[in-house]
Amino acid sequence: MDSSHKLSLSVQYASNAKEVPTRSQFRRWVSVALLQDVQMVLRIVDEIEGRALNQSYRGKDYATNVLTFVYDDSDPLYGDVVICAPVVAREAKEQGKSLRAHFAHLTIHAALHLQGYDHETARDAVKMEALETALMLKLRYPAPYLVS
Repeated sequence: MDSSHKLSLSVQYASNAKEVPTRSQFRRWVSVALLQDVQMVLRIVDEIEGRALNQSYRGKDYATNVLTFVYDDSDPLYGDVVICAPVVAREAKEQGKSLRAHFAHLTIHAALHLQGYDHETARDAVKMEALETALMLKLRYPAPYLVS
């Protein structure tokens, strides 16, 4: 990832969660994953909004951990990321991960989705997961796909 890429990041806190990362933490995590200039809004939500968005845009009636919306994939790329704080907290606990590390991973995961990465095929999943793991290790977090 090239630090010369520009990031315009707006972080919106629309959650009552007590433990959520700071704007500077989110900026650091997104920045490490930049492959191009990006303008994005990162919105931290509770389960009601997360569920409504997942229902509206994916037809799934539950709150998911992260949703990524790309509006313009030119340069700079424009998009939104929505992270559901209670889902992230629950997953971190279930998976035996620190909350901060799980937020970092999902932020990187979303930033890569925003830039065209996906995990629809096994080959794409391996490529994306390897990149996520490398970025997490670069930030001195544990590899995200290790099962504890």
